Amino acid sequence: MNITIISGSPREKSITKRVAIYLQNLLQNTTNHTVNMIEVRDYPLPPVEAVFSSVEKTPASFRTLASIMFATDAFILVTPEYNGSYSPAMKNLLDHFPKQHHKAFGIVTASPGAMGGIRASQQLLQLVPALFGIASPYMLIVPQVDKKFNESGELTEPSFENAIHNFTQEFLWLAESLHPELIPTFKN
Repeated sequence: MNITIISGSPREKSITKRVAIYLQNLLQNTTNHTVNMIEVRDYPLPPVEAVFSSVEKTPASFRTLASIMFATDAFILVTPEYNGSYSPAMKNLLDHFPKQHHKAFGIVTASPGAMGGIRASQQLLQLVPALFGIASPYMLIVPQVDKKFNESGELTEPSFENAIHNFTQEFLWLAESLHPELIPTFKN
């Protein structure tokens, strides 16, 4: 199965990206799935004028992005909170592609504040069905992200492992249940 983590912060020194790096490493080391990461800051997409309906119909400068998006079976959206919502850059990226029928979505929000982006998570719960995706009800809300993960994406607060475990296990259960034919039988 191809899982894509979308790191939704356009900031170069994003602290939210720390969580995305951690999740990518965790899933690559503990599952047989292919785990890609898209950083929205790497793809300066214009405001949506047209949906990219295939890799071939995507402008050349965004074909790598389109290849990943069209090959993805399940997504994990990792976003900071921007004025009570998710990253506009992530929304713009998602809007450039067709609906994501029957694909699992994991929702991760992070903030240096005490609420961890909880308001953004609620907004994403409305976005995912609009994309025809299926949101995992186990979200990962990361308050004080700068104290839980270092710049290399390593977990520095072991007490947070249980929340990560619950999120990843429930996300994988949903994604694998939606696409049982894509579950590899062995780890390379």
